Amino acid sequence: MFTSLHLKQFKSWTDTGPITLAPVTLVLGTNSSGKSSLIQSLLLLKQTAESSDRTIHLNLGGDASTDLFNFGEFKSIHKRGAKDRHFSISFSFERTITERRNQVKSGRFDASYIQTSVGSTQIKHLRLQDSEDGPCFRIKRGQRGAFSVFMDDDWDSDWDDELVSFPLETKRDYAPERSIAFSRPAIKLLGDKGNQVEDISLAIESELKTLTYLGPLRRQPERDYVWNKAQPGKIGVDGRHAIDALLASALLHRPKSPEYHRTLNSVSTWLEKMNLADDLKVRQVGRSNRYEVVVDSEAVSANLRDVGIGVSQVLPVLTVAFFAPLGSSVVLEEPEIHLHPLAQSLLAELFVEVSRERNIQFIVETHSEHLFRRMQTLIARQEIERDRCAMYFVERDKKGSHLRHLELDDYGRVKNWPEKFFGDALEETAEQARLMFERRMEEIQ
Repeated sequence: MFTSLHLKQFKSWTDTGPITLAPVTLVLGTNSSGKSSLIQSLLLLKQTAESSDRTIHLNLGGDASTDLFNFGEFKSIHKRGAKDRHFSISFSFERTITERRNQVKSGRFDASYIQTSVGSTQIKHLRLQDSEDGPCFRIKRGQRGAFSVFMDDDWDSDWDDELVSFPLETKRDYAPERSIAFSRPAIKLLGDKGNQVEDISLAIESELKTLTYLGPLRRQPERDYVWNKAQPGKIGVDGRHAIDALLASALLHRPKSPEYHRTLNSVSTWLEKMNLADDLKVRQVGRSNRYEVVVDSEAVSANLRDVGIGVSQVLPVLTVAFFAPLGSSVVLEEPEIHLHPLAQSLLAELFVEVSRERNIQFIVETHSEHLFRRMQTLIARQEIERDRCAMYFVERDKKGSHLRHLELDDYGRVKNWPEKFFGDALEETAEQARLMFERRMEEIQ
């Protein structure tokens, strides 16, 4: 789980300051305020960690078949008008599910990037640490593409103060790989500590690779689907493989994976809670390898393509909640699209329940007042602790984007809510009453 995020000179952000990320994190704000940039910073690192080129420092995208985003050039990311000629991304994480005894359980990542004279994007500084009191491993880019390796006791030591921390050695061979890993020569230089920095990189790689992203534009459903008897590895940015996951859940028989088989049943249960369908099932088309998804509602069975668009749009959201690996993070943009108010509000209950039961982190960008209001109610009901839910409001002015941490009391009430983002319900009611009174007075006269 990602526990914090910090951006500097990244797109519309001058300096976000440390952003606490909770098991359920909601990001709200006006259009084009900079909300998506917060999410994109993690996705940029994810597609870099998944790059086939080990020597790359930052994968800005361009390959539609593998990349999540095409970020363009360095200047497309670097904040316009910024004095510093670099941008930086920092995050911390915790791992609560371990596959092996010595696995890194928490850590920190911090990297800044510059544009070289030939136009490529390279790391200027890189810092890794496996815990708040562990050693800090550091790489700094020098002149002519050479990199210096440092090992410090203090994470907050000044990067540029080499009187305090002397480099162990400087070579071109010490250039980091995919932003997160030290090169083999650098690991060898660190001696006994080499295995430690390697473990940190593997933990960071795992956090980034298991992060699941579902964008705001989901693919329209087909009338039927070919299933090759395989389990999909990913849902896809547009949810294109959500149906594959449901088919595999219904048709694959693996007794050792009960968590996997529950996907279809769980999705069906939540569709019923949301009053979108009574049941969801898959049905083979004749004797072919094609299958259709059937939605039962009020004693009527219909093909997924023939039901309201809300069902097909929320289906990937529900699927990813139960398909994502245990202990991983899920990033969602506008999960409420095409849903009626009750269904939007129940998304809050989905995130709270799945986060608790499957240890899934949800980082959600939303415009839904109904989702937000239900989250407030869940806090008031004590169904989620305040420290397990973080809410932010993003604003933008001529200087750039600004983040406001919404402060909640024990009853879910916001102490510092921005004016009129969701509108003022009391003011609307008062206006309606005033207009009714005026009309009746006119009728009397």
